[in-house]
Amino acid sequence: MSTDTDRRDPARRDTGGARAAAPRSTAERIRPWAVLIALPATLAMAALGSGLFGGQEVQASSSGALSADATPLAPATPAFSIWSVIYLGLAVYAVWQVLPRQRHDERQRRIGWLAVASLVLNAAWILCAQAGLLPLTVVVIVLLLAVLLAIFEQLRRSRPGSWLEAVVVDGTFGLYLGWVSVATVANIAAWLADAGVRPDPFELPAVLVLAVVALVGIAIALRGRGRVSPALAMLWGLSWIGVGRLTDQPASDAVGFAAAAVCVVIGAVTVMARLRAPRGIHRPLEGGA
Repeated sequence: MSTDTDRRDPARRDTGGARAAAPRSTAERIRPWAVLIALPATLAMAALGSGLFGGQEVQASSSGALSADATPLAPATPAFSIWSVIYLGLAVYAVWQVLPRQRHDERQRRIGWLAVASLVLNAAWILCAQAGLLPLTVVVIVLLLAVLLAIFEQLRRSRPGSWLEAVVVDGTFGLYLGWVSVATVANIAAWLADAGVRPDPFELPAVLVLAVVALVGIAIALRGRGRVSPALAMLWGLSWIGVGRLTDQPASDAVGFAAAAVCVVIGAVTVMARLRAPRGIHRPLEGGA
């Protein structure tokens, strides 16, 4: 039952109906513009990391520690094409959230500065990788994962107002979270291998790590009530780890099939969680991508 205070200040109510809240500070007024300004810097760093400006590609930096055949948990090269989709989604989101109707939206207010942090950390990771600072890339990507989990938690607490918001906001950050969950494991494995930690045989440790990834995927699926986009990105990354081990070095049928099994588990749990969600939870006004 709403109180008089709730009726005067809709931002206090954590419901789908409370869509707008007037900016209460200078930080709130500049928040949407900070997102929009941070995006070009991140895209410029992404272009640098792709070798577009004549520099080293990320996979060739750090003495090749981040290449597709550096560790048993490195995804094959085509896996990284998902960044094109993520960056496109972030670009649409940055423009969409600065529109007048979205600027004061309570849901966007809650994730705005977290979105800025994710863009800054993304750019910082590329700079660290280009500089060969592999241990620092681990710190940055773990922080990025924490920020994306915080965004995921904020988004799951309330409903997107439309299918457009569900795709542009929930879908984009879901893909971002799912991919970075897999990339964090690959990054840590690259750092350990570069530091000389190379178990022989490597199959058992790699399979155990994939089991941990499966648990993370299950937790995200259950917490998000079967949201599709995080699962899709995780399945994409894991499937390319499997392809890499079955077709490239270091070759391992065990790791390849384990990655496939983890894909099946995460996919099945996501479907079951979605089917078991309360009726209507995934409709435009009540669910997310």
